[in-house]
Amino acid sequence: MFGKLKRWKRASTDRHVSEELWTRVEARLPFLGWLPIDARVRLRTLSKDFLAEKEFYGAHGLRLDDEIMLAIAMQACLPILNHRGLAAYRGWVGIVVYPGDFIVPQQVMDEAGVVHEYEDILLGEAREDGPVLLAWFDNGPPSGVNVVIHEFVHKLDMANGNADGYPALPPGMSRHAWAETFTAAYERLCKLENAGIETILDPYATTSPGEFFAVTSETFFEAPMSLRADFPAVYEQLAAFYGLDTAAAEEKLCGIRLATDDIALRRPS
Repeated sequence: MFGKLKRWKRASTDRHVSEELWTRVEARLPFLGWLPIDARVRLRTLSKDFLAEKEFYGAHGLRLDDEIMLAIAMQACLPILNHRGLAAYRGWVGIVVYPGDFIVPQQVMDEAGVVHEYEDILLGEAREDGPVLLAWFDNGPPSGVNVVIHEFVHKLDMANGNADGYPALPPGMSRHAWAETFTAAYERLCKLENAGIETILDPYATTSPGEFFAVTSETFFEAPMSLRADFPAVYEQLAAFYGLDTAAAEEKLCGIRLATDDIALRRPS
């Protein structure tokens, strides 16, 4: 079922990664474009340390290469860049990568105590004290979905128990304010979804408070200005949690691009 173990040994953490490889991987992850230079340097270093600590397995014949592992590492490290660092992912090492979505046997016990077995088709799964399972798509994941960030946010959520949307918060953050903000936003989203009203968030966020936290985190990194516009209180909590103001950074980048385009348009031929 699993391919040969792929691991970047700790001794090779400082091995040279070509600028061409970094550039190629970052091109696959355009949402990293808003990162300032100093933050991108720190992300690269953290990603190499992550690769030295974790073990990758290719499932169903998937052949892992440095580009795939580096792309996963950079996305996995983005939520912890200013939030505890690799200590946040302590206690487990395995990352299983599938070529596309995969089937996982599930069991659920009903109120009468009867166990029902079924198969679930997944894009990813984070297991408490266990591996992270990820679907990998050569042409990118389904639109609006970031499987890696989603599952690694679940890992952050599990640091203090179940993935329930109430992770351990950094010093200075109010657990009451977090709970109040996320509960109100989750209930609002469920009402909008029931009314057939679309929002910036994937409807999967209505599945549970834990999925709401993971989906809003995806959006925080991939479409921060939209999240700030639609769910400003949630955005503020996530900005404090991750120690990043992604919307402001994206806004600044957009301003630079607009200014550059304007100069190009005014430049005489």
